[in-house]
Amino acid sequence: MTLADFTQTGLIVPHLQGRDATSVIHELSLVLQRTGIVPDMLPFYHAALTREFLLSTDFESGIAYPHARLPGIKSLAFAFGHSDEPFAWSPRFIHPVRLVFLLAVPATDSTNYLPLLSGLARLSADNRLLEALRETHDAARICGIFSQVSLRASLPAEPAAQGAPHPSR
Repeated sequence: MTLADFTQTGLIVPHLQGRDATSVIHELSLVLQRTGIVPDMLPFYHAALTREFLLSTDFESGIAYPHARLPGIKSLAFAFGHSDEPFAWSPRFIHPVRLVFLLAVPATDSTNYLPLLSGLARLSADNRLLEALRETHDAARICGIFSQVSLRASLPAEPAAQGAPHPSR
């Protein structure tokens, strides 16, 4: 299993329009709804935004990991957004952000979520892959980068994007 198993080209926004947490979470929530991962965008958007305002998920590496765990989400998945220019993620403006992973987590998922987070942490520590993500604006190539990050734990349940078209299929 790799990070690519939890997303698809339709969940990747290579040129984010938003320039703050609120607008980017909204933009990526719409993508998750359009692809059927999130059944009702508004509760998901509010949950992700509320969670983000309680504790910001931006990191020094220029990445933010907003997320929401809700009933109705059938399988774990993430939407990814790439901004052409760094922007202030939150009013605190500690770290400028260019890469955003919005995670949709089923309310009952306890086995897949932690290995996915671990894979995202490994990605954020790999300067070569991060630089490739910053330079790439093609959804299929971005999925290719995600496929280079293996998840260490064996995941028994099927990931969210398994039934969706995958760029390598």
